[in-house]
Amino acid sequence: MNVHDRSAPPRPGRRFALAALAGTALGAALPARAQSWPERPVRVVVNFPPGGPLDVVARLVASHLSATLKQPFVVENVAGATGHIGAANAARAQPDGYTVLLSIDTPFTLSTALGTTTTYKADELKVVATMGSAGSLIGVHAGVGATSLGALIDRARSQEMTFSTAGNASPGHFAALMLADAAGVKINPIHYKGNAPAVMALASGEVQGGVLATGGLLPHIRSGKVRALAIAGSRRSIALPDVPTAAEAGLGGVNLETYFVAMVPAATPPPIVSALQAGIVDALGQQDLRARLQAMDIHPVAATGAQAEAQLTAARERYAAIVRRTGMKAD
Repeated sequence: MNVHDRSAPPRPGRRFALAALAGTALGAALPARAQSWPERPVRVVVNFPPGGPLDVVARLVASHLSATLKQPFVVENVAGATGHIGAANAARAQPDGYTVLLSIDTPFTLSTALGTTTTYKADELKVVATMGSAGSLIGVHAGVGATSLGALIDRARSQEMTFSTAGNASPGHFAALMLADAAGVKINPIHYKGNAPAVMALASGEVQGGVLATGGLLPHIRSGKVRALAIAGSRRSIALPDVPTAAEAGLGGVNLETYFVAMVPAATPPPIVSALQAGIVDALGQQDLRARLQAMDIHPVAATGAQAEAQLTAARERYAAIVRRTGMKAD
């Protein structure tokens, strides 16, 4: 073989040396690219349909990130399978900082507790930050005679009631099952494709009740179409301070706190994760954004790193304990 023939394959030792050099070059290039991130538009995957509280939070945060990081953060709704289609989409993206998932925690806490099968693994995504938390509201259509949580339970003991949910294994589905278990009543969950249609079903009287995100229900409570009975959370609503928590109304054990969370593919370089965390914390420090969240009954929470992971771990363990105790299953 002619040693000067460039078409000849490299010898094994040379091949390994070339691979090592290529790996070294790639390793050196990654931090440089990470330090200059973002250099082009960032895709923000929202794994639930438009119009719900998550979608509003995502667009508010994305708008702020666009302004501070000088590149468009473009929201794309990739809904389905109670958030898992969008989560899988983000998990499989290149870990280069140009795909960010904005989600609620339940695909990674509640679904895990219920044993939901997914097409991706939890460790394929890394938690960047939690952005806020919110309890849910136990409400009924104005045409239902119940004016208190106790009256609702009495009614449900004599007849099965229909409750709208944002989908099978969604927070509202689980909360309705929690309510039924704690009160010893039968509730028939009716699933819709997202929080917005679930709210509309309740407001129109298509169903009798629901345990849904407070922010989406507020306009219908104010218009008189929906009656607020109790908050399924650890504290009273910012927007409805006179409405008791379920525990205050005499029904402990009905507590579903939803976290709004930012995630990226697990191998995303730490400098990009840190820059994204800083941008989110800065966004949540802006008074106008905080006011918008609080108007939807969302408590702004800027937790990052280990603190954010701990919040999700605690929620996962609490839901798992409820599932073990009650034998709850998604439909």
